[in-house]
Amino acid sequence: MASPYSPCTSVRLPALAAAVALLLATATPAESSQGDKEPVYRDCVKQCVRINCTGVRLKGFESAQPPYMALTGWTCRDDCRYQCMWTTVGLYQSGGYRVPQFHGKWPFTRILCFEEPASALASLLNGLACLLMLLRYRSTVPRQSPMYHTINAFSLVSLNAWFWSTIFHTRDTYLTEKMDYFCATAVILYSIYLCCVRTLGLKRPEVSSMVGVLLILLFTSHVSYLTFVSFDYGYNMLANVSIGMVNLLWWLCWCWQNRRTLPYWWKCGLVVLLLHGLALLELMDFPPLLWVFDAHAVWHLSTIPVHFLFYSFLIDDSLYLLNTEKLGVKVE
Repeated sequence: MASPYSPCTSVRLPALAAAVALLLATATPAESSQGDKEPVYRDCVKQCVRINCTGVRLKGFESAQPPYMALTGWTCRDDCRYQCMWTTVGLYQSGGYRVPQFHGKWPFTRILCFEEPASALASLLNGLACLLMLLRYRSTVPRQSPMYHTINAFSLVSLNAWFWSTIFHTRDTYLTEKMDYFCATAVILYSIYLCCVRTLGLKRPEVSSMVGVLLILLFTSHVSYLTFVSFDYGYNMLANVSIGMVNLLWWLCWCWQNRRTLPYWWKCGLVVLLLHGLALLELMDFPPLLWVFDAHAVWHLSTIPVHFLFYSFLIDDSLYLLNTEKLGVKVE
């Protein structure tokens, strides 16, 4: 996703640790896949849990478990599932069969507490790139620029999304999955609002206000349906693709209309084309290279440079708007 500032408040470390543990401890209702349907996997998990996750053995596991594993909610049962997953993968490979998925995901090598280490790292780097460029935007663009506050708000929404993406790929739970999905949708919707403010709202603020209210209602309905009715992955994908296409076409239309008047228009056009084009990497579904890099991780890694180009456009455009406002020139 696929992105930020209010005054920071200090938090005591024990309180922070407790909050993170509570956040990550909730188990994810897993989607069934070929690997976890295998009798050998299920029998392995049952036997492992029966032997290792009760009584003295369980206490021994908990006392030997590294603090970072306990903090991120890894349980004895989770460890059994992890070990039995690799046992099943080994049997598949020895028989010459394609590596299966487990609980809706490819098997990944767990590094420290990170379930999907490459995707977690890529999400973190995207967030850092977004933060770096937000700071550059704030240091370059005066607050008087018409789009200044809207762009700052968009950046905060984006940073929040990359934060939850990092958390989700670190530890997949019921809560972190929902937050990752919902925050990604929020970024797309806010990008539409950003485009609306830039194309219509500067001359007719009431239009952007109405669109903003509509987008909030759409987001609330979307989240409510997925939370209280059915967490339908197909519906969520269709909804995000639909609003993504609105975002793409609206920005491209604005770029086309201003291609002769704004010398930096190509930056915006290239960004939206890159973001939607790179999303096609998700279609390249393959078992993780080195058990770390899958198509999703490659997609997240590929979007890191896009932040620099997008904020370059935002800086150019914000300075242009500020100058035209001072000169009393009609905004394009």
